[in-house]
Amino acid sequence: MADAAVRSKKPATSKRTPAGGAPTAPHTAEEAHEPRIDVPAVTDLLLGTWADTRREAREMIKDPAFWRIEGMPMAEHRERVMSQLHLLVEHGGSRRAFPEEYGGLNDNGANLAGFMELVLADPSLQIKSGVQWGLFGSAVYQLGTKPHHDAWLEGIMDLTIPGAFAMTETGHGSDVAAIGTTATYDPDTEEFVIHTPFRGAWKDYLGNAAVHGKAATVFAQLITGGVNYGVHCFFVPLRDDEGAFLPGVGGEDDGVKGGLNGIDNGRLHFDHVRVPRENLLNRYGDVAADGTYSSEIDSPGRRFFTMLGALVQGRVSLDGAATTGTALALYIALTYAGQRRQFDSGTGSDEVVLLDYGKHQRRLLPLLAQNYAQFFANDELLKKFDTVFSGKNDTPREREDLETLAAALKPLSTWAALDTIQECREACGGSGFLAENRFTSLHADLDIYATFEGDNNVLLQLVGKRLLSDYATQFKNADAASLAKFAVGQTAGKLFHGAGLRQLGQTVADFGSTARSVELGLRADQQHDLLAGRVQQMISDVAAALRPAAKLSPAEAAALFNAHQAELIEAARAHGELLQWEAFTDGVNRVQDAGTKQVLTWLRDLFGLSMIEKHLAWHMINGRLSTQRAASVSRYIDRLALRLRPHAQDLVDAYGFEPEHVRAPIASGAEKARQDEARAHYAALKASSDAPVSEKSLKKK
Repeated sequence: MADAAVRSKKPATSKRTPAGGAPTAPHTAEEAHEPRIDVPAVTDLLLGTWADTRREAREMIKDPAFWRIEGMPMAEHRERVMSQLHLLVEHGGSRRAFPEEYGGLNDNGANLAGFMELVLADPSLQIKSGVQWGLFGSAVYQLGTKPHHDAWLEGIMDLTIPGAFAMTETGHGSDVAAIGTTATYDPDTEEFVIHTPFRGAWKDYLGNAAVHGKAATVFAQLITGGVNYGVHCFFVPLRDDEGAFLPGVGGEDDGVKGGLNGIDNGRLHFDHVRVPRENLLNRYGDVAADGTYSSEIDSPGRRFFTMLGALVQGRVSLDGAATTGTALALYIALTYAGQRRQFDSGTGSDEVVLLDYGKHQRRLLPLLAQNYAQFFANDELLKKFDTVFSGKNDTPREREDLETLAAALKPLSTWAALDTIQECREACGGSGFLAENRFTSLHADLDIYATFEGDNNVLLQLVGKRLLSDYATQFKNADAASLAKFAVGQTAGKLFHGAGLRQLGQTVADFGSTARSVELGLRADQQHDLLAGRVQQMISDVAAALRPAAKLSPAEAAALFNAHQAELIEAARAHGELLQWEAFTDGVNRVQDAGTKQVLTWLRDLFGLSMIEKHLAWHMINGRLSTQRAASVSRYIDRLALRLRPHAQDLVDAYGFEPEHVRAPIASGAEKARQDEARAHYAALKASSDAPVSEKSLKKK
């Protein structure tokens, strides 16, 4: 059905566009005499499993007290955001993730779903609340045990104990295992001595560290009996009730940043600060009074990754917040594009609406399709997170899958946010550069999302290593016949569906030659064939290139891996795109309304084809598409964009944003009023006897 629409030979036309004007589709689905999407139903679909919580959060942030004030000085902005955290406490927003015995709601999925929406109010609020309850509070809850919960959770929840999450150091960001801060056990006093032995070991970029934090969860190398047992987490008091640092604790303000200036980021350092032995958050490792270390996890590496895995929710929430922030930019830009007029057809007709121009459709509608894919993928990620953290299915394998999924999706959504917001800003011209229309501050605030909670390239390398591991597992102990059979399957275009390569969606059957697929319009099965086949071949190629490493020295093996690092990261990125496509497809398949399903299928196809177009060179080099068929991909995208033009406003309306969430004058209807006023003025002038004649008309005589 979707394919037939794409291949239609009859171009869509608009009764509004004069002869000689920009070729266009009708402006609305109603004008196009097509089934319209059921906007409320699509809103439910996008809001996902925890739609009620998202709506509750959106209703709360309609209060102007939660809104960012553009241009506010940093010190005032910080205090405003801190006051907003207290408002969140009053609304119960801090309770969702914590145990019921401490006044919590024990609803992990709802907790992240609610916090993601705060980006609409002020990204600084979203991140500072994430620091307090998603990092600092979660470290106490996830890495601590009942005595820690009894001592601190209630104070963390009600903001009596504002805290910092002290993991990152000036000298070590993503490489947590190599941090320099030490926690050396003194059996004589039964205390840990927290110390930063050099400047690079200072804890840095920490929210709540510069002003508000009274305590911190400090990650340090645990040393007892002369043995370093690796990175563990400690609860360390920072300030007294008057806000002064406690003895041995020092710090600096990070000062003005590129964005998120409502958060008091700062540095901390420790000069032999002593804390009780009981302040070790000891869920995964403990030290007895005599200094004996014990852990249920024997492997130091597995213990380390288990502790970090307990804090994966930061990446999950960033994926969702970036997706929602991107949606806001698209809503503003596409609403404006449907109202703003620029240039007439050269025949003296009305000026043309921006979204009627093919280039404007091409620059914004594929980004809209990508954003829809992100919403569906994030809901799958959130469900996986909730299943693990609720204990419903908390196994080492499930945690590893969750970490891989979060590491695959967070880079794509945060990079897409920056690219999309910038494109939306440019698409709105000078109006987009005005702070009141939100693009500039949104871009500045979301910029850091690409590197915190794990640098995007480092996260994708983690994904790539998992894909290689799963690939190798498939051939473990395989005989020559099995390998030969796989090779035959490769040439037949069969797809690899190992656990790491596929976490979402139903199996899509191989419908044969991709050579025929473009001629047929690249239906869902052929899109999947190309996207999944690319991941499979890229991982296969990297695996083959790295195979000699087993016989090399450690230094030579490291050099070989480094030589193929870029290829591995690109394969992981392709894997993330495949997951998004599959999640989008699953979402479309759940739709019952025929008109809604049709439009969302076109949108899914636009996403899939855009991913294929982005990598056309790869598909051609690797013989997946001929030059002629590759060229036709772009033509199909143009047709899909034209087909989706009448549905653009419906699709952004389906985000469910209300005026209090948007707060951008150019998306308020003011532009349409201005355009209508101008058109009425010229119509009246033309009808009167006072209209001047053009110089061109005189020359024609």
